Amino acid sequence: MAKRRFVAPSRAEVPAACFAHPVFDDVRALEGWMQGPAWPSMDAINIELARAAERIGIDIPRCVRQDDALLRDGLHYERRIGERGELATRAEDWHDLFNAMVWWRWPAIKRALNRRQCAHIGEMGDATRNRAQYALTQFDEAGVIVRVADEAALAAWDAHDWPALFLHQADLWREGRIAVVAVIGHALLEHALVPTLHGVGKALVVRGGVDVDAEACVARAAEAIARSDVLNDPLELRPLPLPGIPGWREGQDAAFYSEAPCFRPLREGRTYPPPITVTG
Repeated sequence: MAKRRFVAPSRAEVPAACFAHPVFDDVRALEGWMQGPAWPSMDAINIELARAAERIGIDIPRCVRQDDALLRDGLHYERRIGERGELATRAEDWHDLFNAMVWWRWPAIKRALNRRQCAHIGEMGDATRNRAQYALTQFDEAGVIVRVADEAALAAWDAHDWPALFLHQADLWREGRIAVVAVIGHALLEHALVPTLHGVGKALVVRGGVDVDAEACVARAAEAIARSDVLNDPLELRPLPLPGIPGWREGQDAAFYSEAPCFRPLREGRTYPPPITVTG
């Protein structure tokens, strides 16, 4: 049976309370783009992207309306970003709006992903994809960066021992000894518009103490991506069922962690790479 394609709710169907969820914390400064009856204009989005680029000192592409005229040149989506600085964006579309918002918040990550994709396209052409490209795409769509300071949490996670990771070690999450420091995946944000969905992030893990802030973790992850130290195979990415994170959902009892379909057992022989290291 074919997997059903996700269809996001209309803007009018999403209550403002939805955006209070922690998954939207990174882009909360742009909550006006998410709430209210009117979609932000392309011009308004580009003004904020340009301001972010100037403030941070990183090139950020500008949004251009995706229509038949734009696509007629046949240029690959990633190459259009890399060569022309143009981010093909559908009007009044949650998926593409969240993509622009992640570019605004975490441009170093997005730029590193794009450069890697363009390099692979240059080597292989548009028609074929290798394992690294699949990893890059999965992280772009569903990625999260998680800082881990506690070996016990990492051991439970790598064993897919979900009750141990989320329930028995809930204090580690509350104390910040394991924490989601950045949500990269714009598809994750889109799926969060439907709270009953059990979204699963694809995680890059950074080892660091609670004194290492999100900016340092993301900078180190961007460096590792750019150097091709990570994201060379999709199996590198640790699945992180977001509804399991303490405080991210109601009803987080033992039955939930054993029965919800997002909490999958570890496949035989599956292992994960060591975390990226960062000091601070």
